[in-house]
Amino acid sequence: MKLQINSPLDMHLHLRDNEMLDLVAPLSAKYFSWGLIMPNLIPPIKTKHDVISYKKRILKSIWNEEFTPYMTIFFHEDLNYELLKDLKGEILAIKMYPDWVTTNSDWWVKKIDLDKIWHIFLAMEDLEIPLCIHWETTDFVMDREKNFMPVYELIAKTYPKLKIIMEHITTKDAVNILNKYPNLYATITLHHLYITLDDIAWWMLQPHLFCKPIAKRPEDREALLEIALNGNEKVMFWSDSAPHPKNKKESQYCSAWVFTAPIALQCLAELFEKHWKIENLEKFVSLNAQKIYKIKPQTKIITLEKKDFTIPEIYGEVVPFMNGKNISWSIIN
Repeated sequence: MKLQINSPLDMHLHLRDNEMLDLVAPLSAKYFSWGLIMPNLIPPIKTKHDVISYKKRILKSIWNEEFTPYMTIFFHEDLNYELLKDLKGEILAIKMYPDWVTTNSDWWVKKIDLDKIWHIFLAMEDLEIPLCIHWETTDFVMDREKNFMPVYELIAKTYPKLKIIMEHITTKDAVNILNKYPNLYATITLHHLYITLDDIAWWMLQPHLFCKPIAKRPEDREALLEIALNGNEKVMFWSDSAPHPKNKKESQYCSAWVFTAPIALQCLAELFEKHWKIENLEKFVSLNAQKIYKIKPQTKIITLEKKDFTIPEIYGEVVPFMNGKNISWSIIN
């Protein structure tokens, strides 16, 4: 049995920089048509010069692979209409981070003050630049995403023409508000479709499954599976693949996030087949994102085969999701 996917897209990808960039960028470029590149470097990507320079480094790192990096910048209060108009040709979206909630996010937003940033949202509406938000409160870790939902709703109602992407949703509450507002969309990761908090900490701590937002309860995972597997057009795949060296994961202060880029499509094929929904896989990994972002990526056919594949124990210095496990699908081109 074989399966072809036309132009798989990774709508949220961390490529890091320097040596780590050279290691992981080719692994995404080999299997995806393009990726939406996150801006949380140190220092962050905040200017047109930053964007162009980083894109050049990415293209250099992937050699001759057919892969287009679509860029983002950090949301910051100095943005205005003229700056955004000048940036529009270089970026696909703007990324808003909370302060100190995820890797390298201690550079910006400490709270949403709509009185100070309303003009930026209005400019983004006019220029049709989507807003991607990774946001959680600083409450109890299992409630952070749920408690942020009223802010998503407030922004969605106040700026109805602003396209808002709720990034890497992990809860049933996020699923429930998704269809309440036509300008709300969401992304879902591979690992949040697979794991719950029990997988991370039930018996012995599994550092290579530790991610932010933290994996939640079984009922939350079931809600995510429901909308992903059934081809809901308001959700799309992103790997949120984020590499950290093994010694940073297996340490006293374990770095958050999961590395999935080179094995995401194989694992998704297995998951969708298991649930008898293989016909919806291309919607999730390509077609939905094309509609949401109004983009047309270059044609790139990835062929998967129903053939056993053992996930490598390590790529360079980075341990992948489900390392050493056998899965039932392989990529053959």
